Amino acid sequence: MTTTSAMLAERSWPEVDRPLLLVPVGSLEQHGPHLPLDTDTRIARAVAEGLARALPGGAVVAPAVAYGASGEHQDFAGTVSIGTDALRALLVEYGRSASSWAGAIVFVNGHGGNLEAVTAAVATLRDEARAVAWTPCAPAAESAPDAHAGRTETSILLHLAPEHVRLDRAVAGASEPIGELLPRLRAGGVAAVSRSGVLGDPAGATAEEGARLLGEMIARARERVAAEAAAR
Repeated sequence: MTTTSAMLAERSWPEVDRPLLLVPVGSLEQHGPHLPLDTDTRIARAVAEGLARALPGGAVVAPAVAYGASGEHQDFAGTVSIGTDALRALLVEYGRSASSWAGAIVFVNGHGGNLEAVTAAVATLRDEARAVAWTPCAPAAESAPDAHAGRTETSILLHLAPEHVRLDRAVAGASEPIGELLPRLRAGGVAAVSRSGVLGDPAGATAEEGARLLGEMIARARERVAAEAAAR
């Protein structure tokens, strides 16, 4: 007996019947010397898959949009950024196409640099009377004290893909609050404040903490999606 996959790419077209479509939106960018370049995409995909299982009516998970607006990381090798304008246009066209068969669409955003593009795309699609929303991949603020490639993301990757975490290469980076770093970040990118690309400190990261943080992200995304559905 076969069961229908929750992954859109694994279904045939007759198995796609007005679903809630979850679209992970990530990035390909440096995450310090110890984490993989697709960290944000992995996290967005994991949140979307967990969300699909958590929603009472279920959902379908699309292949991730794996490139984002990551210009602030461009000084580090491996980063590929398509920029805000291109990402916004991509998501608008994605939403227009998918809304012809999806009951509703939720972009699950795993990279903070994508925020402007994601919110602008959702606004455009809603102006066209399409059922589109977005949710961040974010635990409670008190659970995630560092901004990039620190303990939070390192813990989550130790849970999701420990074989791709090089703890022997992990180093602490800029530890100031992100608000204090923003002027220099905007002027010179991440490299202006951290030679390693890390904003925070990976020390103390554990897979157990990563599992807890991921669960928190999924729970918060579920609340947001439920609120959006109730408002429609």
